[in-house]
Amino acid sequence: MLRPVRADRRTTPSRSAAPLGTRLPLAAAAVVAVGLTAACGPSSQPVGSSKPTAARQSAQALPSTSESAGASPEASPSVSAPPSPSASASASATPSQGGTGSPAPARTSAKPTARSSAAPAPATVPGPGYDGSADAQKQIDAALRAAKADGRMVLLDFGANWCGNCKAADKVFAQPQTAAILGSSYHMVKVDIGGNSSANSALLRKYSPSGGTYKMPVLVVVSPSGTVRTDTHVTGNPSLTSEGLNAFLRQWAS
Repeated sequence: MLRPVRADRRTTPSRSAAPLGTRLPLAAAAVVAVGLTAACGPSSQPVGSSKPTAARQSAQALPSTSESAGASPEASPSVSAPPSPSASASASATPSQGGTGSPAPARTSAKPTARSSAAPAPATVPGPGYDGSADAQKQIDAALRAAKADGRMVLLDFGANWCGNCKAADKVFAQPQTAAILGSSYHMVKVDIGGNSSANSALLRKYSPSGGTYKMPVLVVVSPSGTVRTDTHVTGNPSLTSEGLNAFLRQWAS
């Protein structure tokens, strides 16, 4: 009778074994749940509701991004709709007026040409003496054309290389101060009347028609239009010094 009793004790499962077996899976499930909660954080969704998918989350994020990009009025002239990439590029390239959102007036790249206030270059002052071989008529015509272009007067100097007064005047004309007055205010032409040139003698009678005996040098001031302003054969020569010739030149320069 003792052996069957022992056999029953060995085959009968223990009461504490069954609860232990069911208790282990529950403990493992609790550990997994705690780990998921720590990794993902507490859910703000109500119990039983499904979480939004990744596609819906990205779709909800796009409007907020575009709204934040177009919310600033300085980024685009219009706030009614977000600008396209090309419009954004042009808006960023065009300067805008602060606070108004309207584009500033376009600036032209071409700069206006600056007007030069410098005086025209001085006219050439002939050297001493008279050239009997020169074409005096052509020289006078060229001087009148230049006078019309720049408004200077034309000074005709009729003289001869053997004339002492003409040589004295040439020395004064070569002085720096007198030469500066001549270069800035006159186109000077020297005409030889000491030789046998009938053409030059005719020019003297044309610009000094009073005739008679001419006392050299004969200085005639002609306007750009060709009108004689003064003739020293009529009025008499000024003093052939720097003071006398400088005063004469300044008087008839304008």
